Amino acid sequence: MTTDAAPPPAEPGPPRLVRRLGVADAVVVGLGAMVGAGVFAAFGPAARAAGSGVTAALAVAAVVAYCNATSSARLAARHPESGGTYVYGRERLGPFWGYLAGWSFVAGKTASCAAMALTVGQYAWPGQRRAIAVAAVVALTAVNCLGVRKAAWLTRLIVSVTLAVLAAAVTVCLTSGSADAGRLGWDGDTSAWGLLQAAGLLFFAFAGYARIATLGEEVKDPARTIPRAIPIALAITLAVYVAVAVALLATLGPGPLARSAAPLADAVRAAGASGLVPVVRTGAAVAALGSLLALILGVSRTTLAMSRDHHLPPALAALHRGNPVRAELAVGAAVTLLTVTTDLRGAIGFSSFGVLLYYGIANASALRLTPAEGRPPLIVPVTGLCGCAALAVSLPTAAVLAGLGVTAAGAVAYVARRGQ
Repeated sequence: MTTDAAPPPAEPGPPRLVRRLGVADAVVVGLGAMVGAGVFAAFGPAARAAGSGVTAALAVAAVVAYCNATSSARLAARHPESGGTYVYGRERLGPFWGYLAGWSFVAGKTASCAAMALTVGQYAWPGQRRAIAVAAVVALTAVNCLGVRKAAWLTRLIVSVTLAVLAAAVTVCLTSGSADAGRLGWDGDTSAWGLLQAAGLLFFAFAGYARIATLGEEVKDPARTIPRAIPIALAITLAVYVAVAVALLATLGPGPLARSAAPLADAVRAAGASGLVPVVRTGAAVAALGSLLALILGVSRTTLAMSRDHHLPPALAALHRGNPVRAELAVGAAVTLLTVTTDLRGAIGFSSFGVLLYYGIANASALRLTPAEGRPPLIVPVTGLCGCAALAVSLPTAAVLAGLGVTAAGAVAYVARRGQ
């Protein structure tokens, strides 16, 4: 009598993260990344580039962001794992493109984390900005190590405070005697290149929706949750930025806006509400904290995914009570080092280049989806890919060269590792 042999036990895969986030939590994480410090500072540089065409530049940035968000949402629904475009590029274009996306994201966003930490320090206590920045990184890394639900709860609180401050500032500006609707007109003083540069600066106000996708392994019912959460978060962010842009232009006008280092504070002061300026400064610090929290969360998840594939030290893929604590600590240590040793104003340009490369790969990956897999209309990823390329080349030459250099270094490291 013969019996069938029992099948060999399946080899255990890497430990997986726990799905804890619903639609509301995912939307809040996205808002925490998008409605951050940029809303308090980005409009000044954008006005210097585009003059009275700031709102048109915002529209261009929003179109590119919408295309990128749609491509990312469709891909995240098909590949609900931590890592975002690192995973999409790997699965749809090949291992090298996934690696390049992950490399760009981790390198660029680590610099962005340090920049946000320094922003917290600058607004909270300028004389001790580095000490405050380090304290912020340590505290938020600890929060992330406690679990993504606790991070989402803190992000919800930060987003609520930021939106309340913005609502108060916009209301004061638009209801003051200083507001003039005539300043909202576009007087044709903007070149196409200036408009593109301003759109590139404002695009990063929307870039945080990737944080929802990079948390794909921790989202409940990702095929339903992620495609809903990303457009909701993007729509709320766009509404907030349009309101702020209108308030700033109506109160200050394009010229003073272009010369302002703290546009919203200056607008509130011009509206005759100087007492609200400290509240705006506090709101900016809180918003930067929200951005920093979401950035550390996203970078640590991409680090986790790359470590699982041995592109980064495999030890970073270990989980502790369902959380990627080692990856989070490694990211926190790297951000702390940069915060202490580096002036990151120049590095922000490189960060921008890396993010645009990351989203370009996301759109190229979406082109490989089939209609049965929910591929968006072709015009969406094509527009997103072309838009990322156009915004990338509009960056300052030094930023483009630095971005190309770091990207090339990552490619060389990949080839060297493959050759071993």
